[in-house]
Amino acid sequence: MAKNSSSFRPDLDWTQVRETSKLLNLSAGQVDDLLNRADASVDTLTDAFTSIVEHMQTIYNHLEMLEDTPNRNEALKCCMETSDKIQTSIIAFQFYDRLQQSLHHVTSNLKGLSSLVESPERLYNPFEWHKFQMEIRERYTMESEKVMFDAILEGKTIEEAFTIKESSQRQLKEENDVELF
Repeated sequence: MAKNSSSFRPDLDWTQVRETSKLLNLSAGQVDDLLNRADASVDTLTDAFTSIVEHMQTIYNHLEMLEDTPNRNEALKCCMETSDKIQTSIIAFQFYDRLQQSLHHVTSNLKGLSSLVESPERLYNPFEWHKFQMEIRERYTMESEKVMFDAILEGKTIEEAFTIKESSQRQLKEENDVELF
C-alpha cells in the first residue's frame, strides 16, 4: 500500500520524504531527457561543420591551382575567413561540452540525493551524508566546481558561493590563461 500513497491520495504511509524523492527523480529525468535531445542536435551540427571544413579545404585547394587573379585571391580570402569562423564555432561548442558535464553532475547528484532521502537508515546518518557529499565533490573535474561546492558546504549563500567561484576562475585564468575540464 505504501507505493500507492501520494499527495493526491495520502494515507498513513504518506511522507514528505517520498514526495521529495519523487520530485528529485522527476527533475533528474527531465535534465537527462533534455541532454539526450541536445546531444542529437549537437551531433548534427558537428557533422555539418566537419563536412563544411572538408568542402572549404577542397575549394581552397582548387582555387590555389588557378591563375593569380583578383577574383581568385578574393575567393581564397573568403575561404580563409570562413574557415576561421568555423574554427570559432567549434571552440564555442566546447561550452556545450562543459554544460553537458555539469548537467550530468546535477542529475547524478539529484538521483543520489533521492536515494539517500528514501532510505531511513541513511537519511538520519551524518556519515552517509558526508560520504555522499564527498562522492559529489570527487565527480567534479573543474576546480571552480569544487570551490563553489566547498563554499556551499561551509554555509555560504548561493550568491557568496558564485562570487567565490568567479574570483577563483579569474585567479586561475590569470595563472594559466585556461581552465581545463
